[in-house]
Amino acid sequence: MKRTTIVALASFSLFALSYGCTDDGEGTDTAATLGPETSSTNPSTTNSGDGDGDSETSGGEEDGCPPITGCLDLPPEEVPIGCDSQGNCNLVDLLFVIDNSGTMGAEQLNLARNFPLLVQQLEGLESMDGMETGADVNIMVTTTDFGNPLCKPFANYPPEQGAPVSTACVQRLDRFTGLGQINPPVYEEACLNVCDAPGVEPIDGDQIIWFNDEDDNVPPVEPVDINGDDIEDSPVAQALACLGPQGIDGCGYESPLEAMMQALDPSAPWNCGSPDDPEACPNGGVNRPFLREGAVLAVAIITDEADCSVKDYSIMTDDDYFADLDGEPLPSSAICWQAGVTCNGPDANGVYVNCFSDDDDGVLHPVSRYTDFLTKYVREGLAKEVVMLGILGVPEVTAYSDEPPYEPSEGGVHDLVYRQWREADIVEEDAMAGIDVDYQQWAFGIGPGCTGINMGEVTGQAIPPVRVKEVCQALDYDDKVRCCIESVCDDDFSPALSCLTDVIQNVFTPVE
Repeated sequence: MKRTTIVALASFSLFALSYGCTDDGEGTDTAATLGPETSSTNPSTTNSGDGDGDSETSGGEEDGCPPITGCLDLPPEEVPIGCDSQGNCNLVDLLFVIDNSGTMGAEQLNLARNFPLLVQQLEGLESMDGMETGADVNIMVTTTDFGNPLCKPFANYPPEQGAPVSTACVQRLDRFTGLGQINPPVYEEACLNVCDAPGVEPIDGDQIIWFNDEDDNVPPVEPVDINGDDIEDSPVAQALACLGPQGIDGCGYESPLEAMMQALDPSAPWNCGSPDDPEACPNGGVNRPFLREGAVLAVAIITDEADCSVKDYSIMTDDDYFADLDGEPLPSSAICWQAGVTCNGPDANGVYVNCFSDDDDGVLHPVSRYTDFLTKYVREGLAKEVVMLGILGVPEVTAYSDEPPYEPSEGGVHDLVYRQWREADIVEEDAMAGIDVDYQQWAFGIGPGCTGINMGEVTGQAIPPVRVKEVCQALDYDDKVRCCIESVCDDDFSPALSCLTDVIQNVFTPVE
């Protein structure tokens, strides 16, 4: 969300980056890592982690088995949803992809405060026979940061590129200062308000949090009240609240879709369950992989900007994609919108009839790369159900369905309008900093999809989603809802997390 006190700084940093641009990625296809354009047969990953978005691509079939299956055995068709071939049921693998750019501090705090509710609801999921037996849950957290040549000169850390973040936020508190060169934003309370020193994190160096009704990998700690409701929260909830806040020093060219795909690559070490077998796990492995046979895969993407999963990083030096600022083409986040989205219009009021993903230029990874991965490889190839929550730049949801899974029925994407920036969108603090309509149009390429209001005060703004929204909605089929989209402008994410657990429950068995 574009915090009113941060927008100027965030946009200024993009302006400054235009003068710090290097030749990294110029003219190259840095199709990161899961194979060719659509990754239809041979995805395999090797992350470089050097912060410029470059990565090596490898692929090919070995022993007649494409690497996408990795260390996962394909479950037999008769195995129920959420179960493996050994009869272990209510398995959920939940991935969080959290925007860690400079405007996301308050949203990360909002999310972390609601993790106790999420854990409670996951523990209450019902099995196929309607019994509340407690779910067996893996939770992995990563960021939207995939690196970018325009961010590399200012980055203090290599981008996660889909790798898990497994340390408590108090151990990385310096990452809660943004990348701005002048008065960078600082939001340490996103961590400190939910995670006490030294912080709770998984034991034995695990890269994920896991729990079920009998055990977990979180050290025993004294219960605390995370969200101010006077209820002492479990160690698992405390650990998740410590892991969840990612900081605000990530690249402002967010790549949630590519980060998601790399996090889910079965050949990645955290997804491979044969650590002592170099043939099965050539990149390394773990005793308990994140991705498991038969488990329902749930993905939650939280971001306030448009997806910028870049295929060809020469776009970052090509002024054909730059918007004009005072008559001069300069790079900004509008690149991502211009390169990946086409809109019909605008009309005389600056409103577009529709906006949809457009991959014709071949500079962003096509949306089909991600929809095919989730629907063909994960759902069909691995026989895993897939659901998604997007906390994105849409209006706040105002009503929900009366029937399971109680998905949004009014507001949200139903009220989303694509339009240009207007004078009424410019908040007072931004106006005082000299930010006007032309500047915001240059900075983002599209007007806000939502504006947060709390006690009459504007709390922030977010860019409407197109690419992430399309990937999420592609998961709905056979009249069963698997996609839930909520507003990142909402000051309470508890309905969003409840929507996530509702769609997870719905693929197990409808709740009456």
